[in-house]
Amino acid sequence: MDEIQLLAAARDGDADAFGRLVGAYRAELLAHCYRMLGSAHDAEDALQESLVRAWRGLGAFTPGSVRAWLHRIATNRCLTLIDRRARRELPADLGPGAPLSEVAWLEPWPDRHLGPEATAEQRESVELAFVAALQHLSGSQRAVLLLREVLGFTAAESAEQLGTTVAAVNSGLQRARAALAQRRPTPARRPSDTTIKDLADRYASAWHAGDVDAIVALLAEDATYSMPPLAQWFRGRTDIRAFLLETPLTHRWQFLPARANGQPAFGTYLWDEAGQRWSWAGLDVLRADGEHIAEVVSFLLATPGDFGLPDELAARPGL
Repeated sequence: MDEIQLLAAARDGDADAFGRLVGAYRAELLAHCYRMLGSAHDAEDALQESLVRAWRGLGAFTPGSVRAWLHRIATNRCLTLIDRRARRELPADLGPGAPLSEVAWLEPWPDRHLGPEATAEQRESVELAFVAALQHLSGSQRAVLLLREVLGFTAAESAEQLGTTVAAVNSGLQRARAALAQRRPTPARRPSDTTIKDLADRYASAWHAGDVDAIVALLAEDATYSMPPLAQWFRGRTDIRAFLLETPLTHRWQFLPARANGQPAFGTYLWDEAGQRWSWAGLDVLRADGEHIAEVVSFLLATPGDFGLPDELAARPGL
């Protein structure tokens, strides 16, 4: 059945037809909720609540774009949640004296949600730096910028979804762009996929060897290294090198490749001598800039299964 037929069947109470009707938009809606909220888990909850509202509101839906209607419901649900919850942060974005007991941490986004055919633009739209910068915009500014520049809705369509005017949308978009430009890093040169893979492979090999000089050589001069939910973070090769030697590189590590936020990532495993196994330690997400790694965010609370990774690794001869 085409969309019109599915909509008619859904209105008659066919839940399967409704599932097929919204299924085509589910991945896009989920990614939109993640960009708005900065949390994969909050995004899942917001999407489920939005779909329940859509199912219950089918009778009031007037002929038009199902995609726009679903995004209106999801956007407004996210705006409600933004008003109720703390802004999501990365350690390097925290202001001085921030009350750490009240911090909500930005969460990584599994690339499996994007699908294997994701375009470069789709990957860029969930990059950590972009999503982190979005969290510092007001809810309405986030919504306007995402609806217009990521999802491609017109100013009139965006105004209708947000219950405002075209003039308000255009004004909000200008403010959002200006605020975002101040926070989102501009890469000196976006590296090729081949360069990124090579950097990631060399980074993992250096950790396996415990070679701090090799790790640091891969970093940009002003690279940052953070480990949410720990608030401490480090900038520059000298400080990162000192930190790595002080604690992490006193242990043995194994890295398994993964993908998160459209970026190279690794599941990190720490050697457990008592258990004779490699135990899950977190997810490292890398941002490349030119020929170097500009940022490493090690998410210590990431769930391995979300990224297709095991909880532990068995010991192998020679490791």
